[in-house]
Amino acid sequence: MLRLGPIAAAARRLPAGPCPGPLCLAGSRGSFARSWPPAGDRRPLFRQVRAAAAGGERVRVLKTPKGTRDHPPAQTALRDRLLSAVVSCFKRHGAAAIDTPVLELRETLMGKYGEDTKLIYELQDQGGELLALRYDLTVPFARYLAMNKVTNMKRYHVAKVYRRDNPATTRGRYREFYQCDFDIAGQFDPMIPDAECLKIVHEILSDLQLGDFIIKVNDRRILNGVFAVCGVPESKFIPACSTVDKLDKVPWEEVRSEMVGEKGLSPEAADRIGEYVQLHGGLDLIERLLQDPKLSQNKLAKEGLGDMKLLFEYLTLFGITEKISFDLSLARGLDYYTGVIFEAVLLHQENEHVEEAVSVGSVAGGGRYDGLVGMFDPKGRKVPCVGVSIGIERIFSILEQRLEAEMLYKKDPKLLKQLQYCEDTGIPLAAIVGEQELADRVVKLRDVATREQVDIPREKLIDEIRRRLEP
Repeated sequence: MLRLGPIAAAARRLPAGPCPGPLCLAGSRGSFARSWPPAGDRRPLFRQVRAAAAGGERVRVLKTPKGTRDHPPAQTALRDRLLSAVVSCFKRHGAAAIDTPVLELRETLMGKYGEDTKLIYELQDQGGELLALRYDLTVPFARYLAMNKVTNMKRYHVAKVYRRDNPATTRGRYREFYQCDFDIAGQFDPMIPDAECLKIVHEILSDLQLGDFIIKVNDRRILNGVFAVCGVPESKFIPACSTVDKLDKVPWEEVRSEMVGEKGLSPEAADRIGEYVQLHGGLDLIERLLQDPKLSQNKLAKEGLGDMKLLFEYLTLFGITEKISFDLSLARGLDYYTGVIFEAVLLHQENEHVEEAVSVGSVAGGGRYDGLVGMFDPKGRKVPCVGVSIGIERIFSILEQRLEAEMLYKKDPKLLKQLQYCEDTGIPLAAIVGEQELADRVVKLRDVATREQVDIPREKLIDEIRRRLEP
């Protein structure tokens, strides 16, 4: 049976008759015709449909689902150029592309993402098979390695993933979005693949010229060692890790409160953890922690600090240590990480008098996951892996805001028509230059949404636009 929308349903209520007009509708069982428009009625077609629909169902407003969006040609072209730049870097480092299904068995994904497991989209097909939309590209890659008995591979993968998250579209966080992953699987000398992943992040962010950035690094073994020497039971390592991971978003006092109130840690253990996870630095901090009377006695922490020191030696050879920070607050809440973890964030200056920059958002992240492939292998055979995911949607949002400028292609356009065009297409700012502005050497900057406008000196216009468009 054909389900008619509200407009078609309204059309069926019109008087019957021949169909001399421009529109005829046909049903699924036989055909029917309606006079359109009715004799003597000269109203525009849309107004007639709207009037006819008023007596029945309300006309729906078409939109995409929450946390998703369409990409018109200009945005698609920009995204393609961005993806091409990222993929070119992956290829320079010798990676080959693979693809995996957007659907995975539910059991493949469950238990791999810590507290974020609740964000997985679960499905059930008509045969009763329990399925889920992929949450990331890492777990499907591990499944692919185990299923195909691959023990050595350098791959990249660009595809959409899905998360039942609270979207923040202005910050590039969606429910459907692209991930761009680079991973190295196989047994190699310690920290060489890990250093290459960090080098790739450095290359991509430098080439894209997004602004100043820092790459934070830590090691899950160091974090687990910290938890152990602070008196946290091993069964609470992962919950404690998920809480520490929030330190880049909320102050320590809130993190401590959650550890004690929700995760069941003692106040004394939380305070001891706080002494460590608020430290950040470079080789000097690594050396200091290697001499720490407590951490130096913990096997996991000692191994992690030793590898971290080796990693910094390779990064020094690459010449990128000025962008690397050993940060004990970095936790990466996913369950499958086993060693080095890292995250790249963009920075900006609060003002010219403040030396320390603050983070405005993560644009890449990854780490080592040596045990994940073994979870899918029937005999539990492990394949060491390390990889990085580039936050392409976040970067796309930043680049998109930098490409706002356009002109209305009219010979003598009226100002009101230009402003209406800005409102219709979502352009946030309009720069107006007339005879008076030319004489005064200023540009009138108008906020399209609020309709407020101010005169800005020409030499300050770029800085003012950047300030207003800051994410």
